[in-house]
Order: sequence, then C-alpha cells, then structure tokens
Amino acid sequence: MRHAARPLRRAAMLAAALALSGCVVGPDYRRPEVQAPATYQVPAGQDAALADAEWWKAFGDPVLDGLIAEALANNRNIRIAAAHVEQAAGVLQSTRSAFYPQIGYQLNGGRYRFTNDGLNAQAAGISNPTNYYQALAGASWEIDLWGRVRRLSESAQANVLATEEARRGVILTLVANVANGYLQLRGLDEQLTMAQRTRDAYAEALRLMEAKFQYGRVSQMNVDQATARLQTAEAQIPRLQRDIALLQDALAILLGRNPGAIPRGKSIFEIALPAVPAGVPSQLLERRPDLAQAEQQLIAANAQIGAAKAQYYPAISLTAALGTASTDLSNLFKGATRNWNYAGMLAGPIFTGGAIAGQVAQAEAAQQAALQAYQLAIQSAFADVDSALVSRTTLIEQQAAQEKLVTALRGYSRLAQLQFDVGRVPYSTVLQAEQELFPAELAWAADRAQLCSSIVGIYKAMGGGWVAAADKLTATAAAASAPR
Repeated sequence: MRHAARPLRRAAMLAAALALSGCVVGPDYRRPEVQAPATYQVPAGQDAALADAEWWKAFGDPVLDGLIAEALANNRNIRIAAAHVEQAAGVLQSTRSAFYPQIGYQLNGGRYRFTNDGLNAQAAGISNPTNYYQALAGASWEIDLWGRVRRLSESAQANVLATEEARRGVILTLVANVANGYLQLRGLDEQLTMAQRTRDAYAEALRLMEAKFQYGRVSQMNVDQATARLQTAEAQIPRLQRDIALLQDALAILLGRNPGAIPRGKSIFEIALPAVPAGVPSQLLERRPDLAQAEQQLIAANAQIGAAKAQYYPAISLTAALGTASTDLSNLFKGATRNWNYAGMLAGPIFTGGAIAGQVAQAEAAQQAALQAYQLAIQSAFADVDSALVSRTTLIEQQAAQEKLVTALRGYSRLAQLQFDVGRVPYSTVLQAEQELFPAELAWAADRAQLCSSIVGIYKAMGGGWVAAADKLTATAAAASAPR
C-alpha cells in the first residue's frame, strides 16, 4: 500500500509547485483616492480621547447607563448580526477547502449473474451468479494555477470582514438609538409635567373666574375664555401621553424586552451635556464601521473579477483512487485484491457563447457599483458629522434664546395676572400672556432634548473607539449569559 501511495504523493507535490508558481488573474485591490474636506463647517472638540470612551456616561444619568448596558446584552439585532458573521465565516471555510485535496471513501457490494450467451463465467473460474465487494478511497484536487480559488477566498474573507463591520455598525446605531430614545422620552416627560402643571393652574383659575362671575365681577365671556384656555392645556396631555407610550414601546424593543414602562432617571434639564470629541474628516475612514464595511464589500467585488476571468484559462485537476475488490468478502483486504489508479485532467473552454464574458461583465459592473457605494458612503459620512456639529451649535443658541423667552413670558404672565386682579387690564391681556407662555415652555423642553440628542448624533457620526468599548460590554454580557 505504501508503493501505491507514492504516485499520489508525487502528484500532490507537483500540484503544489504548480500552484505556487501560478499567477493570479484579475485586478489587485487598491484603495480609491478620497478627497476629504480639510475641516468641518463647525470645528470639532479638542479631546481625541473622548471618541474612545463610553460617552453616554458623560450625561451623568445612571439609568441611561443601565439601559444601554441592557440593550447591548439583549438586543436581537446584535444577535442577528453576530449570526451573519458566523454565516460568512462558514462560507469562507467552504471556499478555502478548495485549496486542499478532497478525500472520500466508497464501499460497494452486490450479487451478479452473467448471461449464458456472453462471457463463459464458469470457464473463467467465476461462479455464476457471483458476489462482488469493493472498498475504495479516492482523492481529487484542482490546482489553483490561475488563482480562481484564491480570488474566491479573497472575496469570501472580505465578506466576513464586511459582516463584522456591519455587526459593529449595529452596535453603534443601537447605543445611539437607545440614548436618543431615552433623551426624547425625558423631554416628553418634561413637556407632560408642564402641561399637567399648566392644566391644574388653569383649572384653579377657571374655578376662581366662575366664582367672580357669580358675584358679577366678570362676564360670561371671561369664563368662556378661561374654559378655552383650560381645554387647550388638557388637549396636549393625551397627545403627550400617547407619544410617551409609543416611545417606551420602541425603547423596550431595543432593550430586548416586551413592550412596557421604561425606568426614569434625571430630568431633561438635570442631564449634563457631554463635550464634543475631536476629529478631522480623514479620520472617518478608520473610525466608522459603515465605511469599513463598504470598503470590504468593494474588496470582495474586486476579487470576483479575477475569479470570473480565471474561467478563461484551463483547469488542471488530479484524481487518485486506492482500494480493494474481491468476489469474497473474507478476502477483501488481502494483498491480491488491491487496486489503484491516478490521473490528471486538463480542461478549458473553447466556445461558451459569451457565458464567461457575461460573468466577467457582471463582476466588473458589481465592482463599479461597490466603488460608487463606497464613495457615496464617505461623502454621506462627512455630511453626517458636519450636520451634527452644526445642529449642536445652533441648538445651543436656540435653547438659550428659548429659555430667555420663557423667563420673560413667565414674568409677563405674572404681572398681567396681578394687574387684572386690581382691574388695571382686561382679562384678554392675561389670556394673551398665558397663550404665549404655554407653547414656549413646551418648546423649551423639546429644544433641550434635541440639544442632548445632537451630541449623541455627533458621537454616532464620528464613530471611534467607543464602539469597541461598547462591543466589550456585549461580549461580557454574552459570556455571562452563556450556558454552563
């Protein structure tokens, strides 16, 4: 059996030498040149370390920290993305298996009867009918002389890396969505508190107005105006309650829970405002998972061109078989029954009716599409950061102006009420002041929530090492929940 295996070993050595000396057809990947803007419209921060830290903790709300940790541990989208990575890794393993000989076995057994008009089995010393047994071990190997398998492996590996970056992108989006959702929830909570407080004040004012009407001190029109003012405040409450309930359900899904209530921490005005991380446009290529994913998809598409072009060249494959055959099962593995064979095959296309050319054209078009998608993703990333920085700057000014407006309207409303009580101004003056104050207070709370969310948007747009920090929390949670 050792002598029979020598040809197979020699063939394998020859194939390895041919594969190593062979060329790889198709274009090698080169990163496209990117024209990044020198700066953003609004300068970023100065502390580069902020982009690598768990920035959500800078809001100073332990409840928010707990919600993000829970989402990283239980979110279904993260688990789906992790499964996609495993799926892509399986494809890579299957693709790389073509580098090695494919070895299998075969066992046959049967009983045959020869025709009396044909071979004289009895004269040949073979009983008729007769038993037949065979045991074979076979190997086949396609020599990757033109790099087809190497290009396919390169593409599959890039797809693994792309799905891994997609998983990191899910983590980035999840943390930002949970933070945004919680901040918007606290903004709605504040608006609801303001609406309820205003409703209670208006209800008390209506009660006093009705008492004055009974004593003839005010007209029915004043009572109706007070009633309308109360209904305006009351109409806001169900809308805010509905928005809060819907946002809580959306947050619960992000947390991996069934829909339900979400715990609360600090109010929207007590939550701190984190600093802005440092960063320049050129750093986005290394910091954002979606850009890394788009580039790996471009690498995969580029490799497919070589895999398609390799089909123009002849394929060289080696096959070998070693086994035994006998008409007697007891003699199957004795030396006299041994048989073997090995062979080489060269096969290539002559005329395919444009099939290979069509596949090459498809691969080249797919590469161009991936290239445009990569460049579009880069431009969109620059715009995301720029827009987030602009939003934060303008919202700081807007929220400050809105706070001053609320302060002024509160003073105006208080003085108007005092002057009405002493009969110096008509009730319409009080009504006008309060009609301006109530929506201004609601807008103030909404502006504060948007300002907090704009900072979340900056960290999301810039990416950075904080994604890896969040990923560690995901890995720690997964290890803690794994069955033992």
